[in-house]
Amino acid sequence: MKLLKDKVAIVTGAARGIGEAIALKYAEHGANVAFTYVSDSSEPKAKALEEKMIAMGVKAKAYKSNAGDVAQCEALVNEVIKEFGSVDILVNNAGISKDNLLMRMSYEQWNDVIQVNLNSVFYMTKQVIRPMMKARNGVIINMSSIIGEIGNAGQASYAASKAGIIGFTKSVAKELGSRNIRCNAIAPGFVETDMTSYLKEGEAADKYKAGIPLGRFASAEDIANSCLFLASDWGSYITGQTLSVCGGLNI
Repeated sequence: MKLLKDKVAIVTGAARGIGEAIALKYAEHGANVAFTYVSDSSEPKAKALEEKMIAMGVKAKAYKSNAGDVAQCEALVNEVIKEFGSVDILVNNAGISKDNLLMRMSYEQWNDVIQVNLNSVFYMTKQVIRPMMKARNGVIINMSSIIGEIGNAGQASYAASKAGIIGFTKSVAKELGSRNIRCNAIAPGFVETDMTSYLKEGEAADKYKAGIPLGRFASAEDIANSCLFLASDWGSYITGQTLSVCGGLNI
């Protein structure tokens, strides 16, 4: 059963990792997918992903677009609506980390993380709500983090950005629920991606896994499955919530 047949989804930051897994999962379930990447070095992977989804029988297109730039966000959504006809689902997945102890953190490091992780969620959400309100239907999923719920030494900027996403999500859910637009957040724990490859094995990995009741890191597909659930009709009565997909790390 295809849970998202003929839906149009935008997934930001999808050239690799969690975003790639979400895009593929949505395509597998019948969604037409527009997705973004930001760097020239990511273009080959983005084009390969585009071709892979098209081979699955859906429409797909990669867009080079910086979610932290309001003008690029506006242009992106306009192009997607022109190309795909609508926007039914938005997944705000783009994100970075520039970890440092607070006393050593530069203003530039702080601002970069807030711009990409938090401001981008505002920029993209603001662009899609008008067509969603007109259609009286829509789903917005914001990628937070377990770090936004519990904090972590050396990650003040990252934690602040991800905690801000949770508050933003609740507010949007209250504003737009009457228009049948749902907004939820997902808070992953440690996920096996390129960004966390240094934690795959050794003492650091063992230490973190010891604090996870399920005893393992998440796969990108674990997160994608949660995004599928929230985007589909199976999650039709869920809004304003934060789904912690962390193996029990926060209990």
